[in-house]
Amino acid sequence: MKRLLLVTDAWSPQTNGVVTTLQAVTSRLPQFGWTVDVVHPGRFRTCPLPGYPEIRLAIDPWKLPRYIRDVAPDAIHIATEGPLGLAARRWCVRHDLPFTTSLHTKFPEYMRARLGLPPAFGYTFMRWFHNAAHTTLCTTPSHRQELESFGLTKLAVWGRGVDLARFNAVAAPHSRARPLLLYVGRVAVEKNLEAFLQLDIDADKRIVGDGPARNALQTRFPNAQWAGYRYGDALVAEYAAADVFVFPSRTDTFGLVMLEAMACGTPVAAYPVIGPVDVVCDGVNGCLHEDLAAAVCGALAVPRGSCRSSAENFDWNVITRRFVDVLANPAPRAGSMPQRTRAAA
Repeated sequence: MKRLLLVTDAWSPQTNGVVTTLQAVTSRLPQFGWTVDVVHPGRFRTCPLPGYPEIRLAIDPWKLPRYIRDVAPDAIHIATEGPLGLAARRWCVRHDLPFTTSLHTKFPEYMRARLGLPPAFGYTFMRWFHNAAHTTLCTTPSHRQELESFGLTKLAVWGRGVDLARFNAVAAPHSRARPLLLYVGRVAVEKNLEAFLQLDIDADKRIVGDGPARNALQTRFPNAQWAGYRYGDALVAEYAAADVFVFPSRTDTFGLVMLEAMACGTPVAAYPVIGPVDVVCDGVNGCLHEDLAAAVCGALAVPRGSCRSSAENFDWNVITRRFVDVLANPAPRAGSMPQRTRAAA
C-alpha cells in the first residue's frame, strides 16, 4: 500500500462541502491501494476564525514537518490554502518535493464578500500558491476555464459525487397548500441567502444549516423556517420533504448539496453560474435562470424520478479514481523525501 499525506485546514467537526469531499474520497482510498494520514487542525493548537467561530485554525503550523517526516509519504496533497496548507507548501518547495493541491472554494470572491478586497488580489495569491503544485484539482470544466483565465496552470477536473445509498428517500409527490422550498448549507454572506429569502413567491421557505449570518437574517426574515443543522436520516428527510431545493450561491465551485437533493428526488433551482451549469439540466433535474423565482417555477414541473436518475451519474468511486490517477503520476523533481531521522525545517 502506498501512503498519502493529506494536509487540510478543513476537517471534522466542520460541516461543509470541502470536508464532505475529503472524507468521501479518503474513506475509499484503501480500495485503490492507498493508506492516508490526515493532518488537520485537530492535531494542533487552534483559534477560531474571526467572524466564523466554528472554523478553527492551527496556530502552531510549524509542527507540521514532524508529521511529514514521521509518515514518510509516497505523495503529499494540500487541500486548502490556510495555515497548514501554507506550511506544507513551504516545506515541499524548500525540499523540492512534488505535491498536488485542490481548489474547493472561490477564495478571491469570498474575500471580496467578507472584506471588500478586489478579486485580483486573491487570484494573485491563488496563482502563487497553486502554480507551484504538480497538478491542481478543480471541480468542473467551467471552473477550470475560469481559473485558466486568471492564470492558473496544470489544472485537472476532479468532479464530485454523492452517497446514493444514504440519499435515497425519493418521496411521492407532496400534497400541501403551497410548495416547500429548501436551502441546505452554511448561513454566510457569500452564500447569497438573501436572494432566496427575498423571493416574492407563494411558498414556504426552510433553511437547514447555520453560520455567522444566521442571527441577522433570522431577525429580518422571521417567517422562514430556521431548522439549524441536520445530519444523517434527519437531513435525508429534509431533502425528500421539499418540493424544490434552492441554491442561491453565485460563488461556489460546485455545491454538493445539489447532488444530495437530486438523489432524494428534489429538483434544483439555481442561477446559471459555475457549479450549477455543470450539474443542473433544465427539465431533467431542475431549472437555471437569472430570475431565481422563474427557476423555482421551472423546477416545480420536473419529475422527481428524473432527478434521482441524474444523480446516479455522480459516483464517489469515479472521483476517487481521478484523485488517485493524479497522485500516482507525480512529476519527478530533484529532491527526495527527507528521512524521519533527518532534521528538516
